[in-house]
Amino acid sequence: MKPVIETSRLFLRQLTLEDASSLAQVLSDQESMKHYPHAFSPEEVRKWIERNIERYKNDGFGLWAVIRKADGQFLGDCGITLQDIDGEILPEIGFHTIKTFCNMGYATEAAEACKKYALEVLGFKSIYSYSAIGNKPSQRVSSKIGMRKVKAFTKDGIEEVVYEYRKD
Repeated sequence: MKPVIETSRLFLRQLTLEDASSLAQVLSDQESMKHYPHAFSPEEVRKWIERNIERYKNDGFGLWAVIRKADGQFLGDCGITLQDIDGEILPEIGFHTIKTFCNMGYATEAAEACKKYALEVLGFKSIYSYSAIGNKPSQRVSSKIGMRKVKAFTKDGIEEVVYEYRKD
């Protein structure tokens, strides 16, 4: 499948249902999903992929599979979705990395590429990221790609921190 985005070490492509078992390595992992209400069941992973396939059709973007160029290793997902952030529908960068591949710069590299794509290709003036208040690794990625903390809000009973990058 043709990459949507490429970086020096990665390419991002559309998710397919064939990615379910690979994506489950992060979405179904209790530790990786500790800042979510729960780890996903196999059916929830499939629905997650189906929802992103719909986003590709309806919005032209969504969460994409993150693949390491060197060996084709599936690392997780990263991309842009429209999210309800404190009552506003805003473009948001989301990412999930299989824990074996955390702390290697992959999430930061993919998120930076998605930030540029959102601003330069999709034409957004601002891009956001939000995570549970205790999710320091996600907040570090947001900071590393130049986002600034702008507020906190509660979504589905979880206190979230919002980061923003505004194009000048």
